[in-house]
Amino acid sequence: MYDLIIIGGGPGGVAAGVYADRKKLKTLLITDEFGGQSKVSDEVQNWIGVKSISGFDLSKALEEHLRAQKEIEISDNDLVSGIAKIDGGFEVSTQKGKKYQTKTVLIVSGSHHKKLGVTGEDKFNGRGVAYCSTCDAPLFGGKEVAVAGGGNSALEAVVDLLPYATKVYLLVRSDKLKGDPVTQDKIKNSGKAQIMFNSEVQEVSGDQFVSGVKYLDKASNSVKELPVGGVFVEVGSAPNSDFIKGMVDLNEYGYIVTDPKNQRTSTPGIWAAGDVTDLPFRQNNISAGDSVKALLDLYNYLNGR
Repeated sequence: MYDLIIIGGGPGGVAAGVYADRKKLKTLLITDEFGGQSKVSDEVQNWIGVKSISGFDLSKALEEHLRAQKEIEISDNDLVSGIAKIDGGFEVSTQKGKKYQTKTVLIVSGSHHKKLGVTGEDKFNGRGVAYCSTCDAPLFGGKEVAVAGGGNSALEAVVDLLPYATKVYLLVRSDKLKGDPVTQDKIKNSGKAQIMFNSEVQEVSGDQFVSGVKYLDKASNSVKELPVGGVFVEVGSAPNSDFIKGMVDLNEYGYIVTDPKNQRTSTPGIWAAGDVTDLPFRQNNISAGDSVKALLDLYNYLNGR
């Protein structure tokens, strides 16, 4: 039986793994890949201690740091499918059919991009439909592109596309933007972006690749179509918490509820940190810090303190 199983290979999971090794806990870290959502970022400028680093290089640095630890075991290219209570701790099952026993669990499984759920979205995924502007914006040079969303991620996608696309349509379901005012002003003053309020995407159309997007114009209650060569979906994210449902308390959006003082969940022996939790801010540095906080509290728990 392990002292600890860490679920997730992003900044939080790696930070916890390094500290677990220093505390000489018998630890297993399970992840499908390293780096978290930042792996696809072209440039990360707010990872403290490094002025600028690509998401790919950051993920490699995290993996190398973890693998340099002497005691920790790593099971990569696998995902946790469930957790069950057993005598003395928990049994963790994976999608590859493996089962592990542990005294404690730290969930740092992150979140994922939400989809629109409209006709054509899955069909044209990778053929004009994209979810990462920092990765794919250069592929849309010389094209008119639509961005669906009204929050910070949508605004940042528009900014990423401005140097490449000939025009960017921002389709906003509501009658106002939710993102940072500074970014809003940058978009409004760009001369290349058009903000379309009360516009809800209904369908992505095309042949081999995207050639248009149909949307409901709520003002006229009519469906209209934009001839675009790409659609970026930026409507938020959802937690990777399906495997823990029924074991710990989740909020209405599926995020794990934790005590911010120590990252404990509602179930003794299970901690959670990072983007999978109900914290208000989702940043790499916060995920790493909260994971270390959880690990230190977990260490005291194991030692009866």
